[in-house]
Amino acid sequence: MNPTQECGRRIEDLSGYLDTGFSADAEHIEHCPQCQARLAGLRSLSAAALDLMADDVASAGADGAGWLDGMLANLRLETRAGRPIPLSGGPLDELTETEGAVIAMIRSVGDSLGGVLIGQCRLEGDVSVAAAPVEVHLNVSARYGYPLQPLAQELRTAVMVELLMHTELNVMAVNVAFTDMRPPLEDLDGVNESGVTGEERP
Repeated sequence: MNPTQECGRRIEDLSGYLDTGFSADAEHIEHCPQCQARLAGLRSLSAAALDLMADDVASAGADGAGWLDGMLANLRLETRAGRPIPLSGGPLDELTETEGAVIAMIRSVGDSLGGVLIGQCRLEGDVSVAAAPVEVHLNVSARYGYPLQPLAQELRTAVMVELLMHTELNVMAVNVAFTDMRPPLEDLDGVNESGVTGEERP
């Protein structure tokens, strides 16, 4: 399969595979970067849905559901192969990675940080031209209780480190926009994930 072409597997099929662990197409799914990128996004989506359930969907309101719908729509677009991104190699090599794979990597960085869910990720610039300037634009849902400015800086730094390690993109900026705020989660002792008890919250 040409890595810059669509593999043809639907998100609905991958969702079933994620739920059950079984698929007649399992060998392809396990070795296809597009399928793996979509599975990573579906795991993020599942985590967001569980968050909303834990926070009480009724209190989250229509905006929360709309954000999840938007995240699923973005996932369909972002995990397409997208543009080829060149990598340096030998004189006979034509090495590339796909835009979709890079976006999936960026999303996984967000998943690794507490308090963050990436709703949309976009690479702005001609990524198919070596050394062309590129900016990364992230729409983020933040968890209440996490200071936004340090959270944005932590996310920018983590994304930049991964891009420098795994790509040869000339990244000029990682721009973070907080587009949604989720209520705090509390554990059984009444302490939320930011370490603030219910009595301490304003």
